[in-house]
Amino acid sequence: MAVCPLYAQSVANSSKAGALKSEQGNPESVLHDSGIRTIKLFLCGDVMTGRGIDQILPHPGNPTLYEGYMKSAAGYVELAEEANGPIPKPVSFSYIWGDALAELRLRKPDLRIINLETAITRSNDVQEKAVNYRMNPDNIPCITAADIECCALANNHVLDWGYQGLAETLDTLRKAGIKTTGAGANIEEARAPVVMPVSGKGRVLVFSFGSETSGIPWSWDATAGKPGVNLLPDFSLKTVRDIRDHIGRQKRTGDIVVASIHWGGNWGYQVPHEQQEFAHWLIDDAGVDIVHGHSSHHAKGIEVYQGKLILYGCGDFLNDYEGISGHEAYRGDLSLMYFVSVEPGDGKLVKLDMVPMQMKRFRLNHASRKDAVWLKEVLDREGGKFKSGVEFVADTLILRW
Repeated sequence: MAVCPLYAQSVANSSKAGALKSEQGNPESVLHDSGIRTIKLFLCGDVMTGRGIDQILPHPGNPTLYEGYMKSAAGYVELAEEANGPIPKPVSFSYIWGDALAELRLRKPDLRIINLETAITRSNDVQEKAVNYRMNPDNIPCITAADIECCALANNHVLDWGYQGLAETLDTLRKAGIKTTGAGANIEEARAPVVMPVSGKGRVLVFSFGSETSGIPWSWDATAGKPGVNLLPDFSLKTVRDIRDHIGRQKRTGDIVVASIHWGGNWGYQVPHEQQEFAHWLIDDAGVDIVHGHSSHHAKGIEVYQGKLILYGCGDFLNDYEGISGHEAYRGDLSLMYFVSVEPGDGKLVKLDMVPMQMKRFRLNHASRKDAVWLKEVLDREGGKFKSGVEFVADTLILRW
């Protein structure tokens, strides 16, 4: 199993390579000590702050649901409390991020990017779907509490409350100073990337794509005259070439390109061949440096292809599934914070640190060592198919390839 040459050299040159804990007991990057300049991104899986989570925040919205399973969002709060004890509602806006906030402060990513899988709206234009997520716009500080800078929106919940709900979502995020990509008033807006300068290091471009394989209705496809999401027609080479042409019109020499893709089902570790092939084509032909895949409710295998990172499924990060039975074998309560360090200019992966977390009482907590070991075994088993694996350094899982 190979290791990134830059990382290996930094370890070899550092007399403190084995002492990777800060005074607070958390791992420090050897790369930081060795002076190698990288661009560091924070990525995670789906952030779902609607429904039950919305109900514990300072401004709970209308709890009415139209699901076969539950008719009030308050019911999801009750399930979580039955499973793990009382939630001190109303909680502060920062409460849901829990221990993740300390990790973000410690690791100091240059940019923070999430897939926001929730409509932020008071709209009552519910769509005919099995599940509909919405958060009261007055609760937007729960997103800014973590200093999130970019939200990918091409997913299967952003239009749960109709076009009015989408418009209010976009407006709320814009007023909060959060950039969005993947959804808009028309296809031009939906396809437009978020462009984020990183001081002294260049720019990062984030493009958000959705696939019907994740449950996005075809009717949500944005067009020249209709709002919606940036929906992939398929995983064909033609689609990749269209993406290549679009990226080419936006990208400057030295830019780092992130393709954030909502694809595939909720459960199961298998990565379909067409997804792997599509990810490879994005890197080979479209100039993508990082593939940020999500939709699965659990972490999937990781691949490094041509020196570029492919996250096939990041797993849910924040949700209200606590106490819901079914699929327990996948441990959907466990998640990872992905800290991705890449070389400025060419986007080659230098290092991937992953911090294991657990959702409990609708709050992110550091996972126990036992649970972190379980996640390591999953990443080793599933990553082995792509010739990758992980190892512990202090309380952090570090990718090896």
